[in-house]
Amino acid sequence: MGALDNIQEIRKQSITVGFMADTCRDRFHLQHLNEGVGRDKQITDKNLHRPQLALTGYTKLFTYHRVQVLGNTEFFYLQSLSPERRIEVFAALLSFDVPCMVVTTGNQLDPELVAIATERQIGIFCTPHETTKAIYLLSDFLDDHFAAYAPVHGAFVDVYGAGVLFIGRSGIGKSEVALDLIERGHRLVADDVVLVTRKGEGVLMGAGSALAPHFMEVRGLGLLDVRQMFGIRAIRFQKRVEVIVELEEWDPAAEYTRTGLEDATASLLGIEIPYVRLPIFPGKNITVIAEVIALNYLLKHYGYNAAQVFADKLSDAIANRSAGDMTSSRSTPYFEHDFE
Repeated sequence: MGALDNIQEIRKQSITVGFMADTCRDRFHLQHLNEGVGRDKQITDKNLHRPQLALTGYTKLFTYHRVQVLGNTEFFYLQSLSPERRIEVFAALLSFDVPCMVVTTGNQLDPELVAIATERQIGIFCTPHETTKAIYLLSDFLDDHFAAYAPVHGAFVDVYGAGVLFIGRSGIGKSEVALDLIERGHRLVADDVVLVTRKGEGVLMGAGSALAPHFMEVRGLGLLDVRQMFGIRAIRFQKRVEVIVELEEWDPAAEYTRTGLEDATASLLGIEIPYVRLPIFPGKNITVIAEVIALNYLLKHYGYNAAQVFADKLSDAIANRSAGDMTSSRSTPYFEHDFE
């Protein structure tokens, strides 16, 4: 697994409120109530906070550095106060340096409250989504942008619905294998630089870079635009990484898996992924083997392990023979007539 040894985990330290506003405007119907205000403020925490106790005056545990969400509970509490007290409570809340505030369920803050936020350069947003859904959407967005990721040198292809990441030394033929798989109807996710992101618990997602999506370099030929050459059916923008295949030159002295009874894994961003070490030499059909690797992974995923089934059959056969069963070992017990 030498190709994965030097991979460095990267994490974003912050994103701007403006980036969140632009990305989520259409996706989450996020409306900026004081347009242009607080766009440069930094969001440094992927978690959200509902300032229920802070509104009542208890701020000892107030995590003000998080995005603040005002649901029905907070909104109607404010509405229950007198106008003077409402302004006082809201001003006290915004005396802390909060990144921004999101009001859910289509509720609208009083203009006086929005004016306080504008004066203190804090963006106020509203969304028509109910609080539970709004928190889910925003949490997923922030979790994605603060997730650990790493650039991996390889080729990433969707083969029969399984995300297969090919790694190996430079020039060993990763792009050529990917190109052959595309020609056979499979879909390219990324070539050369694959950005792998840890999404949730135990899930790795792979995508290409924004600079050159679905471009491929083939030595001796140059750069190819797979989307333009093979069409939209030949690409994917993202895929879960499910199998890692390391290509290496055949070494007669090395030991390679023969039965597949032991499932090998490789660690990538702290997550164990099924791993295949594949020796190559001239004349070996790597493309077909890659398809078989994907199909075998899918069989295992759905509960069928060919190596284990064979081992069980072998154990049963040995047990039967020791009990005196001398049945023929042919797979066909009787050769029927076959005339052509």
